[in-house]
Amino acid sequence: MKRRQFLKSLGISIALPAYQSLTPKSLAAASGAKAAATTASGAPLRMAYCYFPNGVNESHWWPKGSGSDFTLNRTMQPLAKVKNQLQVIGGLDHINATAGKDGAGDHARASATFLTGERARKTAGKDIQAGVSIDQLIAREIGHQTRFPSLELTCDTGRQTGRCDSGYACAYQYNISWQSPNTPVAPESNPRLVFERLFGGGPIGQRRENLQRRREQQRSILDFVMEDVDAVRRQTDYHDSQKLDEYLESVRAIEKRIEDSETDTETPDPNVATPEGIPESFSEYMALMYDMMGLAFQTDSTRVATLQLAHEGMNTSYPEIGIDEGHHYLSHHKEDPDKMEKIAKIDHYYLQQFALFLEQLDNMEDVDGNSVLSNSMIIYGCGHCDGNRHTHDNLPIILAGSGGDSLSTNRFVNHGALPMTNLYLGLAQKMGLNQLTRLGDSTGALANV
Repeated sequence: MKRRQFLKSLGISIALPAYQSLTPKSLAAASGAKAAATTASGAPLRMAYCYFPNGVNESHWWPKGSGSDFTLNRTMQPLAKVKNQLQVIGGLDHINATAGKDGAGDHARASATFLTGERARKTAGKDIQAGVSIDQLIAREIGHQTRFPSLELTCDTGRQTGRCDSGYACAYQYNISWQSPNTPVAPESNPRLVFERLFGGGPIGQRRENLQRRREQQRSILDFVMEDVDAVRRQTDYHDSQKLDEYLESVRAIEKRIEDSETDTETPDPNVATPEGIPESFSEYMALMYDMMGLAFQTDSTRVATLQLAHEGMNTSYPEIGIDEGHHYLSHHKEDPDKMEKIAKIDHYYLQQFALFLEQLDNMEDVDGNSVLSNSMIIYGCGHCDGNRHTHDNLPIILAGSGGDSLSTNRFVNHGALPMTNLYLGLAQKMGLNQLTRLGDSTGALANV
């Protein structure tokens, strides 16, 4: 691009993907009915997906007994107070996360497949491909009912470019939500930014005004940007024009969000302090992100959320609980009792924060008099079961909440080697997506949930 052309375009701008037709040579040549996410009583029905990394110590994970006659094993003891709102689920698999002909790269495949059910294309380049994740399919249908169609969070700083796991792009490992087969939805890692996005910045009492000011600035920026879209389109070929349209979907989503928010005369202003940022303590970090998701549900700011607690293969240590070795290193324990004990301790550590989150939701009264947890369906799980062998069958899954009394809770059920995506289909249909009959490798909606 010529210097004069670049300088003329200076001002307000947004980054665009690289186009083949915008190389110097090329330049020189130059809605219907929607689903209803509500319970039978008319309260909002929420769906969330929480992901933890590196598998579990199975001997301390799986409950004793079956059906309603079960007891929580050692790892799940923190969940005792909300046991009557849980289903521990076994026998669900992600066959597309297995090696197949692709060889190594189980961590990348585990993340990319977790909510899509699709096999990730093995590439470290820009030609990434997975599938549309279930949270985004739900958001497309019911996202118009709230200020934010969906909320994507992480307790990980994240990498969106480069090569990570055995020839797989980092995008697979650091994202579980996918807007399209080629476009992951990058999660937000800073709790302060999440809070300000939801409620505005500043102290209590000033957030609505600050949020409205930010919306006006966004609107002004988008107006300038969209004026130049047609000019850019005239300089692109058919392939890049399609790519531009796909990219601008996110811009249009921002526009729509601003339009919808402008109709909200009462933006929530929670009586809590704005988070200062990312805390040093990982347990506090997880707690803050769970708090953000809880506030979003409580204020009905969104009804679909994902939280990636850490990326697959994460090798951090946990000095808070006396573990100095890396998590990934310990997960390859080779049956060493000391390492397996530490994995069990890490599993328990993660579940402590999840349990506090569920207790928080259980103490929130919803509009129908039930708890927010009762009117939710929250999946907690991992794309690995045994991190030592990189297994992707019999995944460690917990389903919390009774979905507005539509789920059978307080039990342990093994479904016996069925696709994980069958569970997603069944829950999506409870969210009102009755027309959704296939996801990834699904064979039908899971019964007996």
